[in-house]
Amino acid sequence: MLGSSFRTVRRLCSSFSSSVLLDDCSLQRHLNNSIDKASYGASSVIETNNCTNRASSSNEIGPCSSSLATSAHVLRSSRAGARRPRPPRVRTRQQQKKMTTDADAYSAIELALDSVVKIFTVSSSPNYFLPWQNKSQRESMGSGFVIPGRKILTNAHVVADHTFVLVRKHGSPTKYRAEVQAIGHECDLAILVVESEEFWEGMNFLELGDIPFLQEAVAVVGYPQGGDNISVTKGVVSRVEPTQYVHGATQLMAIQIDAAINPGNSGGPAIMGNKVAGVAFQNLAGAENIGYIIPVPVIKHFLAGVEESGKYVGFCSLGLLCQPTENIQLRNHFKMQSEMTGVLVSKINPLSDAYNILKKDDIILTFDGVPIANDGTVPFRNRERITFDYLVSMKKPNETAVVKVFRDGKEYEFNITLRPLQPLVPVHQFDKLPSYYIFAGLLFVPLTQPYLHEYGEDWYNTSPRRLCERALRELPKKAGEQLVILSQVLMDDINAGYERLAELQVKKVNGVEIENLKHLCQLVENCSKESVRFDLDDERVIALNYHLAKIATTIILKRHRIPSAMSSDLNDQQKGVELGLVCSR
Repeated sequence: MLGSSFRTVRRLCSSFSSSVLLDDCSLQRHLNNSIDKASYGASSVIETNNCTNRASSSNEIGPCSSSLATSAHVLRSSRAGARRPRPPRVRTRQQQKKMTTDADAYSAIELALDSVVKIFTVSSSPNYFLPWQNKSQRESMGSGFVIPGRKILTNAHVVADHTFVLVRKHGSPTKYRAEVQAIGHECDLAILVVESEEFWEGMNFLELGDIPFLQEAVAVVGYPQGGDNISVTKGVVSRVEPTQYVHGATQLMAIQIDAAINPGNSGGPAIMGNKVAGVAFQNLAGAENIGYIIPVPVIKHFLAGVEESGKYVGFCSLGLLCQPTENIQLRNHFKMQSEMTGVLVSKINPLSDAYNILKKDDIILTFDGVPIANDGTVPFRNRERITFDYLVSMKKPNETAVVKVFRDGKEYEFNITLRPLQPLVPVHQFDKLPSYYIFAGLLFVPLTQPYLHEYGEDWYNTSPRRLCERALRELPKKAGEQLVILSQVLMDDINAGYERLAELQVKKVNGVEIENLKHLCQLVENCSKESVRFDLDDERVIALNYHLAKIATTIILKRHRIPSAMSSDLNDQQKGVELGLVCSR
């Protein structure tokens, strides 16, 4: 068996060249490691080397090949007979770092083989222009890894709008059914569970580490496009700072690395040493080898929220729009002293706890005792700086923060309760059906950014300008508020002439200002007048005979094969109204 292993090593390493000699102890240790790796089987070793090998004809050992190449050299020397030993070569710092990186890559591979899985997802997204139906289903693949508690951690965008999820472990031809236990689209993380006991045989979990420092080496493990087997790419940490999460359109901490992260890598671990440094989730379009991983603090915040409440709880916000005070004229205007630094409060979300405490033109000096610079950053680790939003986002829901402000020449300290805040116009609507209400062919929907995305990739310029501006800038005045719009008009005799009023906001029904789509539905369904009047944006008006409109609605639904005049969430609400469980206005 030992001889067989030696021969395997020699065959695999015949293409490598090495001029590195080791002392006897190191030599035996590397030789043993080579034998252990060879015992996995020739196909496994070759597959790993193909992922990262960059060997050349020069006296350099290719990545992931140092111990194998050394063993091959020893074998060639033993066959050649007695030979004068060469003195050990003094390695440069770069060579030592490279050998350490190679060892880390091997360690990452061994950890990954029994923990990283391939995820197969079948998903179907809603059609927001025709909200009663879904788009065609599509198949996608991603990666994930096992964490303590028999759970699989992956990206939210890997399983978003899922209808069916399967997972497959390395070296197995069998796919196992998985269920999504919790999902957080803002932080782009999700937890999967697999009930099959067979799946968990031989699986090991990975432990979470800490935020790596700049230039520390990481190995990204996953199943990117271009092949079906596991892949490992190496890189170093380039930057650590709050970054835009594409999937959830949020600003959270992220780690930039120079390893390639391609489609399919999403959800795979970035391993440093023997622990997870982050989860691969996105790359920078138009750039080479710039990828991003979700750091451990964000992961732990997500997992802790799920463990405590059984579901995703979100990330906290102060509900403030702040302006830097880097301009000295601005600081002088607000009479800031020379040693003072902070940011200017421009706008406050009415739903936040800060709305009743802070005021416009307050200068926020510190957050939980941490001084805020004039550019809005706070100290972080070794001479690094990040925006103070990071401190806010890491707070648990309903946790209190101490905020020091400068107002009218005096300093004040306030205790502000933090919690997740929902925007007036939702940024995403994953894993839920859109709401809609049809009356006389008039299709009413709440305004959401996914609705605007239906206008194409350049939706910011191609969608209705007024709706786009409101979606991005307006704040809610009360909880549960929505911007309701007339999406389109399904043509019929009863609504002829109103077709050009589509894509306008609906403000009133029979003179009553509407709060959301449910409120509009109640006002129409419980109308006691002969006609119904809708007041739209731009002072436009739609008036319909109520009795004729109800008859026309049934005909229009049948003509367009629409199963119901309202979405299921509104239908349940309407049933409550009919039973007297909900008070109508």
